[in-house]
Amino acid sequence: MSMHVLHKVIFGAATIAAMAATPTFAQEGAEFFNGKTVNYIVATAPGGGYDTNARLVAEFMQKYLPGSTFVVQNMPGAGHLIGANYVYASEPDGLTFGTFNTGLIYGQLAGDPAIKFDLGNMSWIGKVASDPRVIVVTKDSGIESFEQLKNSKEPVKFASAGVGSASTVETTMLVKALGLPVEIVSGYNGGDDQLAMRRGEVQGIIASRSSFQEFVNEGNAKIIAQIGGSESDVPQLSSMTDDAEAQKVIALVASQSNISRLSAGPAGIPEDRLQALRDAYTKATTDPAFLEKAKSLGLPVDPKVGDDVATVVKAALNQSPEIVTFLQETLKKD
Repeated sequence: MSMHVLHKVIFGAATIAAMAATPTFAQEGAEFFNGKTVNYIVATAPGGGYDTNARLVAEFMQKYLPGSTFVVQNMPGAGHLIGANYVYASEPDGLTFGTFNTGLIYGQLAGDPAIKFDLGNMSWIGKVASDPRVIVVTKDSGIESFEQLKNSKEPVKFASAGVGSASTVETTMLVKALGLPVEIVSGYNGGDDQLAMRRGEVQGIIASRSSFQEFVNEGNAKIIAQIGGSESDVPQLSSMTDDAEAQKVIALVASQSNISRLSAGPAGIPEDRLQALRDAYTKATTDPAFLEKAKSLGLPVDPKVGDDVATVVKAALNQSPEIVTFLQETLKKD
């Protein structure tokens, strides 16, 4: 056999082998999702910001993954742990991912034994928004500034969500780090916190700005400090303390405002499928119709995709032993 013929035989065999290996590869990427059901897990009950964002994202991601069917499944409980644990334990085939509270970063740092995931290893798809935290006090509280709050002679009642939530963890950390005369009253979920503030049951809250901007605009309350974000109409909390440890806690809380309303799947989703999900997410969150709907619902939009989100999450997980110890003390059950 001549060398020319031998080369043709070898090339032909290689081509056949490559063709035999490509059917699975051909099903990767966007084509894989054609005819498939995608389960989008929401770690909260129906209604509220997480659920609203999730349904909007699912609607438009389905649009950009032709032939797919997105099903939103609510899986509330244990401060978003049930939903997040379920997502992480799911088959990494790209057909199950979801959204949960970024406050779980605090639990992972503190070594919460109920956490069965590693946020640093998850398949990060994207995040919809950046939503700075704000310190809000009611009009009837008589408090006009952060300094006035800090110097209050009587405890000021602040609302927070359930135990283990980002709301409760962040409020507890900031109150301890800054030495605020604040009594935390937990268990207010959804719009219950605003009702409690209207009734005078509590006088303040630390929450996302988007959740309370309208409440403030209506004249019910005032924002006295902001954590994170680029708005300049409210003083940054970081400018109000010289304490080095308090600054670290403020920085950690601020980092969470940059990854609001995230979407992530279990570790190990095949690269082509993950890229297809990220591409669909990019198209979804920049679609003019998506932006218009988000605006009508009062949802902030500042999307990031893929590794940009993963980088922020990993940075938030990279904390000093002092901050980890502080978190452990903060989250310790009495």
